Amino acid sequence: MSILSSEIEDVLEKSLNNKRLSSTECLKLFSTKELTSLGMAADAVCRQKHPEDYRTYIIDRNINYTNICTSGCKFCAFYREVEHSDGYIISKNSLFRKIEETLALGGKQILMQGGLHPSLKLDFYTDLLESIKSKYDIHIHAFSPPEIVHFSKLNGIPVRDVIQNLREAGLDSIPGGGAEILADRCRHILSPNKCTAQEWLDVMRKAHKLGMRTTATMMFGHIETVEERIEHLEKIRTLQDETGGFTAFIAWTFQPKNTRLDTALIGSFDYLKTITISRLYLDNIVNIQASWVTQGAKIAQLSLKFGANDMGSTMIEENVVRA
Repeated sequence: MSILSSEIEDVLEKSLNNKRLSSTECLKLFSTKELTSLGMAADAVCRQKHPEDYRTYIIDRNINYTNICTSGCKFCAFYREVEHSDGYIISKNSLFRKIEETLALGGKQILMQGGLHPSLKLDFYTDLLESIKSKYDIHIHAFSPPEIVHFSKLNGIPVRDVIQNLREAGLDSIPGGGAEILADRCRHILSPNKCTAQEWLDVMRKAHKLGMRTTATMMFGHIETVEERIEHLEKIRTLQDETGGFTAFIAWTFQPKNTRLDTALIGSFDYLKTITISRLYLDNIVNIQASWVTQGAKIAQLSLKFGANDMGSTMIEENVVRA
């Protein structure tokens, strides 16, 4: 056995014994090509947390209330500028129809997100929430940290108060979108008009302290280094130590088609490795979610043997990734 394999074996043994991995040990795992060994260890750790003989998913729908956005992220093919002919703001009739279709298919939740619209004030969003809750018994998982920071700045209201107002209007939980990579070097290049890494974390911290639950995400495979992936994971783990408010971690690969980033699509090997390492490193997050939307059904199914325990949403509707 090579020295590298011996080092990897020691790190995996440590994880299997429920001992926390360091960032240096995480980097060692990223350096190896021994994916099968990583997968077996991640699956064992996953089964310690989820000994049941089934895995989970949710029937829901991703509804984008607007595609008009001032952020101009280089990785996004979905957004439109304010005056673009394809720009839209969803009508209540259209929103209600989508919710009714979701409920008819057995759906329990809607994921509602949109662009950073320059003129929609907070009362637009609270009215939307109140309208939904007055008509339907459905969980509303909505408004990622960049949206909440945008609402705060546009309305001159502290982030905590924005979250509280949304919660009182019917918001049930907050998605982890807009995290991308929580390293400001990446964010300055990819999305300089979006919230900083610290602002993203602060939104989640405030939401958790108000008693709300959120998810954490990572979009990788663009300009980030492996060290920045680890920095991202470390920030998520540290906040989870503090608040315990993340219910799941979801990682997916950047989809370069129709974007302004000239990068190659990374393969399933790197995706599965990142999922396994996420499971081993994020010892305080119960659920790791597969990304069938970006990886396809077969790789997503395989990821259930590489540390993931949840298939996430059936995605009755999804517009951003496929854009």
